[in-house]
Amino acid sequence: MAETITTVRLDLVPLRVDHAEEMAVVLSDPALHAFTGGAPDAPEALRERYERLGAGSPDPAVSWLNWVIRLRDEEHLAGTVQATIGQFDDGARAEIAWVVGTPWQGRGIATEAARALVAWLGRQDVRTVMAHIHPEHHASAAVATACGLAPGDEWQDGERRWLRRTG
Repeated sequence: MAETITTVRLDLVPLRVDHAEEMAVVLSDPALHAFTGGAPDAPEALRERYERLGAGSPDPAVSWLNWVIRLRDEEHLAGTVQATIGQFDDGARAEIAWVVGTPWQGRGIATEAARALVAWLGRQDVRTVMAHIHPEHHASAAVATACGLAPGDEWQDGERRWLRRTG
């Protein structure tokens, strides 16, 4: 179960449906979809998505954990981090992702939040952390590198799998 994770500047707060209105503004820049496709969600669509995420994975062996990134001093949301955790023969694996709204990019927020998430996952006995990153998304590659992930040889939907093994 997701719990609040704190860093020097940030609180990673478990995602709630009532975050949808503010997050719709945070995620409203179409440029955020340049590598992933799609378009920004309206508040109602985001609310419905957050309801589905809150209900959890239909697969009992998989956990969906989602947080909003709150800038503590500025008292507003700036993005999200997420982890999908599954159990495998070699231990727990997590696929992570992050997004920071355009006005807050370039301030190290994604790196700080993703590092905190990876550290938290390590305390949950997750042995492998992975992320899928578009080869031209240099900012996300830098975040992954800062979290100790390295590019692997596997690709999925045009994105390279980055990995970190802890055991």
